[in-house]
Amino acid sequence: MNYPAAVARLTKLLGIRTPLIVPPMAGVSGGALAAQVTNGGGLGFLAHVHMSELPLARSLLESKVTESDTLPIGVGYLAWMLDKLPAKEAESVLNTALASNVQAHWFAFGNDLGRWIRYVRENAPQGKKTPLIFVLINSVEEAVRAVEDFKADVIVAQGIESGGHGGDYAPPLSELLQTVLDRFAGSSQLPIIVAAGGLANGADIASQIARGASGAVLGTRFLLTPESKYTDAQRQALIAARSEDAVRTMAFDYARGTTDWPKGVDGRGLRNDTVSDFEKGVNLEVLQAKFKEGIQRQDQSRFLVWAGTGVGSMNRIVPAKDLVQELHLKMLEHLKDTA
Repeated sequence: MNYPAAVARLTKLLGIRTPLIVPPMAGVSGGALAAQVTNGGGLGFLAHVHMSELPLARSLLESKVTESDTLPIGVGYLAWMLDKLPAKEAESVLNTALASNVQAHWFAFGNDLGRWIRYVRENAPQGKKTPLIFVLINSVEEAVRAVEDFKADVIVAQGIESGGHGGDYAPPLSELLQTVLDRFAGSSQLPIIVAAGGLANGADIASQIARGASGAVLGTRFLLTPESKYTDAQRQALIAARSEDAVRTMAFDYARGTTDWPKGVDGRGLRNDTVSDFEKGVNLEVLQAKFKEGIQRQDQSRFLVWAGTGVGSMNRIVPAKDLVQELHLKMLEHLKDTA
């Protein structure tokens, strides 16, 4: 079938078969996951903390590396981490991705995204395709800035349902997407918008496309792949989880000492004793000690499992390439039903 115009804009821009993107997830998405998502027909991102795996990704994507030598994956950055580094160190991180000529750069959660976006554009290898810029947004105001100030190629509209980190002020995905679409309706600057938050299957992807999105971002679903960096115990926790077990909290950030996120950002993960103790006001040193011990013991009652609200309908571990293709076919079925 022919895709709606909004979807065709995304697939043409990225050179992908299906409008599915797997986001950069620190501690989860390395070279293997990013590459196999792309091999399946979508676009995979790896987190910048795993950039040592770029050669692995290139080896897995050898047949897809273009004549311009573009590596058809993306790298995502937690901009607050770049903000904390000395300028030369932060630039070195970006230079590593630029040297590998990755297709896209994803920026989120920082106080000066424009600084890093400008650096990527100004230092992209000459004679190569200009790298694409993805910017994550949690509000219409952030969307306007991403489009008008940063000239983002793609904006990622992340609803409150999303697993991992996001703005605690984000509305539900359907509301956020509609608000952003309304804001740019009739504008010459109509952005390419991909929807993120609580999506679990092909029907969910189709529903976001029907609402006007150009594509969808699925993170939690791809934790249940052999290529993700989650342990078997973490995967089993996801399989056993109900949707209501995925709660927004700062418990895990306090437990592991990662509290430098911008104001208003928290995370959604599976409720366990770490969350309960945090809510009860247990001494921070005690909380951190129990958390560390829980990781060592792979104790589900203590360790961290990020998850979005769609987790309740996920119960299988599937190779990433196969999962992309499975989601693609289910999406097409539902799009035909709504045509």
